[in-house]
Amino acid sequence: MLRTLIAAFALMAAPAFADDAPKGERVEVNGMQMYYETSGEGDPLIVLHGAYMNIPSMGEIVPMLARTHKVYALEFQGHGRTTDIDRPITYPNLADDVAAFMDKVGLEKADVFGYSMGAGAGLQFAIRHPEKVDQLIAASVAYDLKGWQPEFTAFIPQMTVEMMVNMPFAEDYKKLAADPDGFPKLVEKLIQLEKEPMEWEADVKALKAPVLIITGDADVNTLEHAVAMFRLLGGGGMGDMGKPLPASRLAVLPATSHTAVIGQAAVLHGFIEQFLKGETPKGMFE
Repeated sequence: MLRTLIAAFALMAAPAFADDAPKGERVEVNGMQMYYETSGEGDPLIVLHGAYMNIPSMGEIVPMLARTHKVYALEFQGHGRTTDIDRPITYPNLADDVAAFMDKVGLEKADVFGYSMGAGAGLQFAIRHPEKVDQLIAASVAYDLKGWQPEFTAFIPQMTVEMMVNMPFAEDYKKLAADPDGFPKLVEKLIQLEKEPMEWEADVKALKAPVLIITGDADVNTLEHAVAMFRLLGGGGMGDMGKPLPASRLAVLPATSHTAVIGQAAVLHGFIEQFLKGETPKGMFE
């Protein structure tokens, strides 16, 4: 769940990959002007970016997914071209914004792909608004603060606004921002988000929607936590024993840090498409 600023460092300037130009629009959502882009045709798929990011910094995966889906790529509160409002950035708030967005554009149900902070928002969205979620893809996510790597947990208390405003991506923020001077306020809110309590185990276990968990083997969340989440969703047992495989899945990307997850668009696309289609590799006994 890359709420982590690390995501911003490598991704704010990531190049976009385009087949057809997406259509950008704004809609009023919970008092903000939310910017979103639509592209492609097919079943609806909502894409949610990470902290300090925007639609372009999600890179090639968005246009790849648009080849077979109608993609709705959102920009969260205070991010990209979406305005900020006088409200904390929390996972429940972000989840409710997605629900309100769907109501505004007439979407009853959709698949959801979230990365980092977007994955946490997607997880809360599935918890709070289960009737609106078909399938969920959550890349670099945790459901409990104990799921973060010890190094990241130790780094959270050291985060300051000054540290962030002096980073190169602070200048990139101004290129798209509705309020070019709003970056320090956004940083304050995102630092508080890192300290938000997270104890979602029971809620995750109760999820009915299938979930594809994607993690790097050197991600911000521990591998043990990703496996624990998979087990909460019914996974981790042995196949080839006559029982159907669980609807949820776990994908681990080798030699992959947190910021390297979103850059591997072709690998992500392969995992995501197979999952959304409900395809499984065939074993020797099938």
